Amino acid sequence: MGRWEPNARGRLEQAALALYSERGFEQTTAAQIAERAGLTERTFFRHYADKREVLFGGAHALEEAFVDALAGAPDTAAPIDAMASTLEAVASFFLERHEFARQRQAVIMANAELRERELIKLASLSSALAATLRRRGVKDSVAALTAEVGIAVFKVGFERWVEDDGKRTLADFLRESLGELTVVASGD
Repeated sequence: MGRWEPNARGRLEQAALALYSERGFEQTTAAQIAERAGLTERTFFRHYADKREVLFGGAHALEEAFVDALAGAPDTAAPIDAMASTLEAVASFFLERHEFARQRQAVIMANAELRERELIKLASLSSALAATLRRRGVKDSVAALTAEVGIAVFKVGFERWVEDDGKRTLADFLRESLGELTVVASGD
């Protein structure tokens, strides 16, 4: 086994996605993922609590990127403008990750338990964003609404991006979704 080889976490991620795509999430075990990655099952569990975590292990880092970007928006920015700049900043989190994101999304959409987990992740992200907006002095109801709108724009833009060929960036799709929201809100 190649335990001493670098990038064990990345290798486990790639092995898991390949196996989930080939066999399905339910039919894949942690031992099979570790074997495909050339690692031991023990090494798998050093990096991930279970096989779902391979798909959701980056949730904390994503939430941190969102919160940091929102907290760093100019104090004078309106809540929706702060959210727009946050979406723009967070898009860089996904540079060079289109194929991984596309494969991950396909696995998640094929499994009800994983779809539920994804929705929980997005709800948690919305709560963190609302709390960040409140710390910026935004009224509770406005903070909650802005956070939910930001997550909706992110979700729609992200889904369009993973369905695309990868030539355009996530930021392009987020800008489009935000523009469409503006049209919806204005009634035009």
